[in-house]
Amino acid sequence: MKHIRIISPASAIDAQWIDRAKVRLEQWGFVVSVGTHAYGNNGRFAASDEARVADLNEAFADVTVDIILCSRGGYGLQRIIDRIVLPQRPKEQWPLVVGFSDITALHSLINLHGVSSLHANMCKDLSLLPDDDVALEAERTFLLEEQLPSLLSLTSHLLPKTYHPSPHRSTLNSRFAVKSIAMSPLNRAGEVKGTLVGGNLSVLYGLQGTPYGLNQVIEQCAEAPILFIEDICENHYHIDRMLHNLRLSGVFDKIAGLVVGEFTDCKDDPKMGCTLMESIRQVVEPYDFPVLFDYPSGHIDSNYPLLLGATYHMVVQ
Repeated sequence: MKHIRIISPASAIDAQWIDRAKVRLEQWGFVVSVGTHAYGNNGRFAASDEARVADLNEAFADVTVDIILCSRGGYGLQRIIDRIVLPQRPKEQWPLVVGFSDITALHSLINLHGVSSLHANMCKDLSLLPDDDVALEAERTFLLEEQLPSLLSLTSHLLPKTYHPSPHRSTLNSRFAVKSIAMSPLNRAGEVKGTLVGGNLSVLYGLQGTPYGLNQVIEQCAEAPILFIEDICENHYHIDRMLHNLRLSGVFDKIAGLVVGEFTDCKDDPKMGCTLMESIRQVVEPYDFPVLFDYPSGHIDSNYPLLLGATYHMVVQ
């Protein structure tokens, strides 16, 4: 049986979500252990920087750990990224890192070394999503399967997406309907193959100019990559600023495609003269790579998993 270690490398989390996720993962057939400081609370963080990085380094060093599940994001990984000690064994034996949001910093570090990691639900969502949720089932498959397809797919139709009648972020206490994704008029058609990189836009922006930035990750890709971005609770103008930072730093010159995930609680600003999604489209207008909007991954209840660092076949019609 595979061994999952739950750690809290960033913000603190309510202990019940770790406990409930542990139960579900054990029901799936995993052996689950919990890091020493995973239940901690040190203001905004789960523990001190020293304690959080110690838990992470211990999990990487433990040869019995197959999967490192981050309990939640929030904030904190950028403070310790330069103190993380990666496994001193063949890369195919590294544990699979799972998480999203602030965990993007850890994904960037892992992907920089040519190793894949899983952008997917963490403890709260693993506790509350219904068994038939498509994103949950996809994550379970990613974690359980010994062999995944060598070429994964991103397509502009029949993508899983959850629908909630409430205009606010769901508390995950209702049953979800599943619908296919609507074809966005902002999509740009094309078909490419490339290594999937990226994650939370704010974290990617915060890493620019460091040894862990997007340009460094892109440089180690064997082929032009596909960039995935998502975010939460950011102002329209700030997202525009971050995208132009990527443009000015040459990121868009080096990618083969762009996948735009969910920008949860990021409201349109009328003063910008266009919608937020139109702003994103305008920034990449001079380029000819395909663009796929509204991919159901990010800060949403049914956060569809993406294997960062893996090769994807992207088709936008």
